[in-house]
Parts: sequence; structure tokens; C-alpha cells
Amino acid sequence: MAGLVVFDLDGTLIDTATEIAEAVNRTLAEYAAGSVPESDVRRWIGHGTGWLMKQAWANQVGEPEDTDWSEVMARFVVHYHDTAGTMSSPYPFVRETLAELQRTGIARAILTNKESRFTDRVLQAHGLTDCFDLVVSGDSLPTKKPDPSGLFHCIDSLGAAVGSCLFVGDSEIDVATAKAAGVVCWAVPYGYNHGRPIALANPDRLVDDIRPVPQYFLR
Repeated sequence: MAGLVVFDLDGTLIDTATEIAEAVNRTLAEYAAGSVPESDVRRWIGHGTGWLMKQAWANQVGEPEDTDWSEVMARFVVHYHDTAGTMSSPYPFVRETLAELQRTGIARAILTNKESRFTDRVLQAHGLTDCFDLVVSGDSLPTKKPDPSGLFHCIDSLGAAVGSCLFVGDSEIDVATAKAAGVVCWAVPYGYNHGRPIALANPDRLVDDIRPVPQYFLR
């Protein structure tokens, strides 16, 4: 194939914060805990749902050491299964850009720390499943971003090379992952980066949206 572009999911391709916040707050409500604002959830997205739920729990209840955490997460899974794909939407120009990449023969992959059951549900809800040659979720491999193993897995699985790969994300986790793999990283400014400007993470290029991605492979 002519090249490979690997995308992060949440905050890069799809705005999922509202439905994640809804699942978090439904879980907290079952334990008579107060809700957390969506703005906080946006700052916590990126490390996977387990880490995110612990931040919300610490915010409203306290440290989870004395809690049956497996039960809390089981309830979160139920709620996020119900909300995933129902309150989210692709960012502008995502569908058009993915179609252009597919038309020009560029391989497309997703590398996300979101667990596969949620990744699959969100992609299916928005009709994007067939837009990708490979999807690597947070539980697909023994490691997660910023470990570069997932990115190397995408490159190897799709017969690409580090020099012909572009990683597109929205957070410092994504930038660190790409740098660790020696892959060029572009970042979008509208996603979830723990409340910090993504420019501070020094991506190779900051783009307003993903429309310029196909041009990278015309060099």
C-alpha cells in the first residue's frame, strides 16, 4: 500500500465525551455519589475507561481502596454499553477524509486506549467500521499508549514502514507514542488533552482538522 495513517479515536475522529460522562454519572448515581461535569471528563479521557472512572470516583467519593472496584467497573460497563454511540458524533470532515484516503489506497488504522467492546460499538454506531483496515484497542495487546508497541503492531500488520506512517492524535499521549516509535505525528487542537494546549506537546504539525492528511502521502 502507498502508506499508512494511524488515528487516535476519542477526541480525534469522534467526540465521545458526552456519552462517556453520562455513563460515569449513571454509575456514580448508583452509589449515591454526586455527578461530575463533562468538562472534567474531557480532561480525564485518554488512559482508558478504568483510569477515567477512578478519577471520577476520587473526585466524588474518595480513594477507591476500600471499594469493590470490580463491581463499580461492572456497573460502568453496563452504562457505557447503553450510551456508547448514542451521544457522540464524528468531527467535521472525518467521513470525507477517510473516504479520500481509502480511494487513494492509503491504509487506515485506529490505535486507541478505549477497550475494544466500546471502540467497536462507537464505530458501528457511526457506520465507520469498514473505513479501517485495522483497529487496535486498549485491550488488544498487553500494552497501551504511550507504549509504542501498538503503533509498531499497526505498521507490521499492514506491511508498512515507520517512514511511510503518519500518526494523527489529539493528546500528549499520542505525541509521546509517535515519538517513541519514530513516527511523524500530527495533532488536532479540538480534542481531549487533559486541559492543556496540544501545541505544548510539540507534535510535528498542528492541523485544524484532518483534511490535510491525504496530502502527507503526496510528498
